[in-house]
Amino acid sequence: MTTSVNRPVRIGAQLAPQHADYRTIRDTVSELEDAGVDILFNWDHFFPLSGEPDGLHFEAWTMLGAWAEQTSRVEFGTLVNCNSYRNANLQADMARTLDHISGGRFIFGTGAGWFERDYDEYGYEFGTPGSRIAALSRDLPVIEERWSKLNPAPTRKIPVMIGGGGVKKTLRIVAEHADIWHSFSSPEVLAEKLDVLRSHGDAVGRDVSEIEISTELRGSTEDNAEKLHALGTTMFTVGLSGPDYDIAKVKRWLAWRDSING
Repeated sequence: MTTSVNRPVRIGAQLAPQHADYRTIRDTVSELEDAGVDILFNWDHFFPLSGEPDGLHFEAWTMLGAWAEQTSRVEFGTLVNCNSYRNANLQADMARTLDHISGGRFIFGTGAGWFERDYDEYGYEFGTPGSRIAALSRDLPVIEERWSKLNPAPTRKIPVMIGGGGVKKTLRIVAEHADIWHSFSSPEVLAEKLDVLRSHGDAVGRDVSEIEISTELRGSTEDNAEKLHALGTTMFTVGLSGPDYDIAKVKRWLAWRDSING
């Protein structure tokens, strides 16, 4: 399956909010916006995922409020929000507020959650993969309904980006709710999962070509990226981690983006 909607290639940079002081993160945000990235992401965790387990780390949503004021062009969001950490109605209100602060540039990236230390140390019930995915499926309609009730309303339909690749449950939720689907798939795996996504779309009455496909470039070559693009990927994300965020590799992918978009 390839998508039928003609979209330009976009490059997103994910700044992992770990092992760096906030001044460094803030300066990197400015550098990346100036360099021409399309989207800036952080992640929704409470501790580093690599390196020193108790190293420097910052909370995601508070940071996004600062990014909303600091930036003027890029879209931004979490890659991805952990649904378990905040009440669904609160998530909706936070997202709507960021949408207004930024003038309509916020992307609501979300997922079921997985990092057990976050749950244990902050007092959330970890449950099982199945229970966390069920909670995501339950809460997304609540979030969407709350957006319809808020005053003022969001400035636009806030894009919903769902991260995850489970073929039975997660991709069903993607078919039902996502504007963007994010995964870490190789071209071979992506081709298989896109076929599954189309099947879920058929089951729920959704044309999944409406869904933008996002894939992380984990050490990918241009040849690999071009294979992902041929399958329909138009959003490519580059992961960066502190203490020193290497924006040179992002700039290389920006040049590739420009060569594809013409």
